[in-house]
Amino acid sequence: MKQVVQNYKSGELALLDVPVPGCKQGGVLVRSAYSLISTGTELMKVSEAGMSMVGKARSRPDQVAKVMQSVATNGVPATYRKVMGKLDSYTPLGYSLCGVVEEVGPGIDDVAVGDLVACAGNEHALHAELNWVPKNLYAPVPDGLAPRHAAFGTVGSIAMQGVRRGEPQLGDVALVIGLGLIGQLVVQLLAAAGVRVVGADPDPARCDLAGRLGAAACGDPGSAAVESAVAELTGGHGVDQVYLAAGGGSNQPVELAARLSRDRGRVVDIGKCSLDLPWNAYYEKELDVRFSRSYGPGRYDPEYELQGRDYPIGYVRWTERRNLACFLDLVARGSVDVEPLISHIAGFDDAVDTYRRLQDGELKAVAVLFRYPEHAAEERAQAPAVAVPAVRREGGTAAPARAARGPVRVAFVGAGNYATSMLLPHLAERDGVELSTVVTTTALSAANARRKFGFARATTDLDAVLGDKSVDAVFVVTRHSSHAELTRKALLAGKAVFVEKPLALTEDELSGVLAAVEESGNDRLQVGFNRRFAPLLREARTRFGARTGPASVRYLVNAGRLAHGSWYLRQGTEGSRFAGEGGHFIDTVSWLLAADPVSVYATATPGNEDLQILLRYPDGSTAALSYVTTGPAGFPKETLDMVADGHALRLDDFVRASVYDGGRRRWVSSRLPKARDKGQSAELASFVKAVRTGGPMPVPLESLVATTAATLAVRTALAGGAPVTLAGPR
Repeated sequence: MKQVVQNYKSGELALLDVPVPGCKQGGVLVRSAYSLISTGTELMKVSEAGMSMVGKARSRPDQVAKVMQSVATNGVPATYRKVMGKLDSYTPLGYSLCGVVEEVGPGIDDVAVGDLVACAGNEHALHAELNWVPKNLYAPVPDGLAPRHAAFGTVGSIAMQGVRRGEPQLGDVALVIGLGLIGQLVVQLLAAAGVRVVGADPDPARCDLAGRLGAAACGDPGSAAVESAVAELTGGHGVDQVYLAAGGGSNQPVELAARLSRDRGRVVDIGKCSLDLPWNAYYEKELDVRFSRSYGPGRYDPEYELQGRDYPIGYVRWTERRNLACFLDLVARGSVDVEPLISHIAGFDDAVDTYRRLQDGELKAVAVLFRYPEHAAEERAQAPAVAVPAVRREGGTAAPARAARGPVRVAFVGAGNYATSMLLPHLAERDGVELSTVVTTTALSAANARRKFGFARATTDLDAVLGDKSVDAVFVVTRHSSHAELTRKALLAGKAVFVEKPLALTEDELSGVLAAVEESGNDRLQVGFNRRFAPLLREARTRFGARTGPASVRYLVNAGRLAHGSWYLRQGTEGSRFAGEGGHFIDTVSWLLAADPVSVYATATPGNEDLQILLRYPDGSTAALSYVTTGPAGFPKETLDMVADGHALRLDDFVRASVYDGGRRRWVSSRLPKARDKGQSAELASFVKAVRTGGPMPVPLESLVATTAATLAVRTALAGGAPVTLAGPR
């Protein structure tokens, strides 16, 4: 396997081939997915390695003292050989990663092979393809937390231990000096604890970042802005705690801490900065100076770290491992956001060059991650590539047992708001359609639909409808969790089926629907993806013309917030909101591009409120789909742009469409807002025609399956933090 190493004598960095570590008792063998470069601690070590011997000695006076003691004990020659032998050897780098358990050692029962874990320790969570990690230095990653975010676990624990040492209370005011990686995390942890935070850093970009992540005010420590903010927030008393997260040789941080602390305030040293404490200032305020020891209690205790002997929770509430698990939980719940801290993700094969760029200042970064070559394979273990199920039809025919004779007799299963407002009004007035039966779970809603739309019968007995040979088509317009099962039953009963989106909420449900197609030979299925039938969009695509090269599509969906209590919010039973309606937009893009997607990548804001989805298509076309719930109500719900071959198409909320060519707009068409047509009427007309004539369904089944698989892959991509390949049928 490969591992990043450094020769401390020469400063050489290398990606070295080394043996795979054995899986010992009391730990697990972990294959790295992402590891985090500590741009403070690690770069300091890399920088020290490049110094002269005198420079190394000056930077580590503690080690010089050990050398002098060894000289006194062992003599100069023996000490020289020992020191030079240690210097002229490769040492590891790294201490924070996330990976997949590849092997479980004896005595481990809390994780299994294939589990995703976050790992800590500068001897166990190294920049290496495989690491053996003892029990108290790993923690399982919560469901839904992306591996690249879980890789922050160790540095998050360092920040958390520092905050715990400060003992903040709700309503306190704190000063964080140094807004690098640790400082940014300290700011967020304090804000999450109800503390108002002032940040100090000479880098304006880092100050801006801290402000976005929760700091009340930030500024250059040498300016008056920081002192003014502290005075305003504390009424002139000074801050309750100061957290020193800065590095370097300047004594400015400890002097600033003394000046801005309140009487008997606490000063917590987390970083590695000069600590030449001004005696009078600290004495007169009786400041409490504390040190934070890395990840928490247990650090540097071999019985805890190597032998797995935990401290009783009644005596030591927060240990290294508990801090690690707590931080992962905060990130998973959105209380801490590490995504804005990621400045760069480098392939592991580029590790040496990445360190060089960081050291030279070419790469400006708060946090840098290594992504490992095997990560794609491990992502499949955690978030597998989605195999689009094959469509198989027994009996060798795609046609129904018969085409409809006379009017198409329709049964509705479900008569909620969408059915009664967007579907039934079009069908009720359409010639050649007979509304036969409406089925609901409550008698009253069935009776209301019968009265309003003229159904011949109303019932709560689904089996009676499926067994009625006079019914040609069944509409499934129920809550999302029932769509797949009702569709499966209707297909097996030999009916043509129109199911409102989504077709399925899980891969197993989708497979169940296709198993019904295979068993019955009945593929007469349409999903309510109506936007591809919208007249304005269809005309715009015609005006745009045929493509010869790949296209770029941007689709912004301003979905808006749901009312409190909406059943759409019941993710445990009804799936996520995007799983329920996201297929609409993926289908629209696929229709525009005349192809099905081959890969899906997704990322989200905390709580998965707003999604960013990237779809890739076989010819190289891409589509960026933004699905947001936090936008203003007055902003258009849907805007879509497609650019290809020097042409551009724009659709504004199904009210206005334009096509541009050669620097000018060559076509534009508008509708009155009240005349906004999203294609339901044309879609229903196509479905009814297919049922009546026995001709092809409006959308090929393979396309419906591909769109559903891509929609479900968004969840997989969010969980895994990497693109999901939509494998071909198998």
